[in-house]
Amino acid sequence: MSGEIIFHGGPVFTGSGRPLEGRAVIVRDGRVAAVIPEDQLDPASEARLVDLRGALLSPGFQDAHIHPVGGGIELLQCNLTDAESAQECVDLIRAYAEANPDEEWILGGGWGMDHFAGGNPPRRLLDEAAGGRPVLLQSRDHHSTWANTAAIERAGVTAETPDPADGRIVREADGFPAGTFHEGAGDLFEHVRPDTSAELAYQGLLRAQEELIALGITGWQDAMVGAAVAGIADPLAAYERALDEGTLEVHVVGAQWWVRDGGIEQVERMLARRAEIARRHPDRRLDLGTTKIMVDGVAENQTAAMLDPYRDEAGHDTCNHGLSFIAPADLRCYVTALDEAGQQVHMHALGDRAVREALDALQEARDVNGSTDGRHHLAHIQVVAEQDVPRFAALGAIANIQALWAMHEDQLDELTLPFLQDGQDARQYPFGDLARAGARFAAGSDWPVSTADPIAAIHVAVNRAYPGSGRGPLGGVHQRLDLETALAAYTSGSAYVNRREDDTGSVREGCLANLVVIDPNPFSVPASEIHRSRVTSTWIEGRLVYGAVPGTTLKESR
Repeated sequence: MSGEIIFHGGPVFTGSGRPLEGRAVIVRDGRVAAVIPEDQLDPASEARLVDLRGALLSPGFQDAHIHPVGGGIELLQCNLTDAESAQECVDLIRAYAEANPDEEWILGGGWGMDHFAGGNPPRRLLDEAAGGRPVLLQSRDHHSTWANTAAIERAGVTAETPDPADGRIVREADGFPAGTFHEGAGDLFEHVRPDTSAELAYQGLLRAQEELIALGITGWQDAMVGAAVAGIADPLAAYERALDEGTLEVHVVGAQWWVRDGGIEQVERMLARRAEIARRHPDRRLDLGTTKIMVDGVAENQTAAMLDPYRDEAGHDTCNHGLSFIAPADLRCYVTALDEAGQQVHMHALGDRAVREALDALQEARDVNGSTDGRHHLAHIQVVAEQDVPRFAALGAIANIQALWAMHEDQLDELTLPFLQDGQDARQYPFGDLARAGARFAAGSDWPVSTADPIAAIHVAVNRAYPGSGRGPLGGVHQRLDLETALAAYTSGSAYVNRREDDTGSVREGCLANLVVIDPNPFSVPASEIHRSRVTSTWIEGRLVYGAVPGTTLKESR
């Protein structure tokens, strides 16, 4: 049998628009050699024949905002992702502590804020479960840290310790830390938190890659490279080891972490690191041409930067508008310098004030540098003021959406919406408005914050509700995306952000054969049933890396 592969018998999503029917995709030497009508196939071909049996053939998914090494490490540590209540969290922690008696610290994460009153788990629950060992556990969104008394004491944090400028310590009545540390307050443990070993980081990467390939993900943008933040190890050494040992299957863009209290001197360091990686790994499997800037926090702990103030539990306005982690004037300066240097900027911008500050920075960069091919993107964009929606297309700012969050669920409905101003529920994740205004989309998961499954996210993008939800579509039906747009965001859209649209993200002649087979075809089922679709096989450069597919030749099939 030759090395040629022919996919046939199912629709082909090329990366945009409706799927093609009656087409065969020919793969040769790791690339798509042709997309032709099935009736033009050579009956004498010795190629391996893959019958899709009605399933959809699509470009491999690319996740435009993810933390794979941290996610993989959490799978190997105390993993609370599957807990559905505070008691289940405690039970998992106790079981982990008993199963790992030799670990000096208990580390991990995945707890949900909606499982605890006010989103703030108390230290005493950990004290009881861990038997006196220090415990540090990251929240599911990695914007909060849960610590027990032993960890707090080792860090030297007391009632007199002030809140840092970029975070908040939840306190008991006497001022002593209650156990939850939001945003930069989690950094108070950095001097005592055990370092992540190089071996654990590497094993975390391999574990994550296995999980992600099974979901059809063939490339990603790691949203935090070059620094260890919020308990997530710097993944750069793990990626380089994987490249050297030939174990990195996917292609990766690393977004270099901008230190909030650093200065403009970071630009030159990032350019030097980018050049060094390009010199050592010229195959583009790892690229550091992106910088990640945190503009603000998250709404559920009231650190997302908002134009209007948060409300208290009684519905009264407070003085809190959230946090801008970088002064707007400095942000404009940094973004302009990065843009001039040819470095893409990937900005975490969740609140409407943060979105505006990010767009203002891109406007200044354009005013100073002219129009560039920066492909800058804003991730999360939970709340966008109406007047800022058309600015995305005008500035070439890409909407990097985490679509799984665009639905009514307990964390949003109990910890966020009650504390926002009236009418803000209609401005949550306004994807439909952005689409009508001509914005370009990319898509990511922010895993391990939430599942990395692209199909689960696409289901929510199209329905604005989780499967079986009795709650209406978040923001109204007009904020839904059609399936073509949502699927394109996860394929050709993310490939564009990753500067890989020349050879990935599409099914066309010359592209790498990074492909997924999805069954049932999501275009053939009702929108409410998209979540039933599953990736049955994943292919990278024409190699089957997940799933099992029988193969025959055309001659054998006749």
